[in-house]
Amino acid sequence: MNITRRHMMIGLAGAGVLGAGYTLAPTRSSAAESTFLDPAEAHKQALSGDILLIDIRRPDEWKRTGVGQGAIPIDMRRPDFIQAVSAAQTERGGLPVALICARGVRSRRMTFALVQANVGPIIDIPEGMLGSRAGPGWLQRKLPVTAWTG
Repeated sequence: MNITRRHMMIGLAGAGVLGAGYTLAPTRSSAAESTFLDPAEAHKQALSGDILLIDIRRPDEWKRTGVGQGAIPIDMRRPDFIQAVSAAQTERGGLPVALICARGVRSRRMTFALVQANVGPIIDIPEGMLGSRAGPGWLQRKLPVTAWTG
């Protein structure tokens, strides 16, 4: 992908607004931008109240591995998923929303969907809970989890 002047301006503006720890990367739409965080930084920022961390996996996955400490579980298959995320963001004063799934595939897809629905800013955690090409993931980094009991 060629970096355009628009991408540079968005990147510079985003870096000033979002601060350290964020990496700007384009989504599949040239009209929307998203950012990435690694799990350790996402955990730190969720606990400090700088982001709203949402685990978008299924309940059976939450039960199997637990939910990352500081994350709110909202199943991405819910018919009102976008509204639920938007409501959670509103309840927390409009914090940036960070999405985590198992390996980064679903969080990327839902990042795109939320940006298209004008919910944002949205941050993707591409390593996920289990790791991916982006890195080892939440569990291998030995970040704390909270048991999910439903």
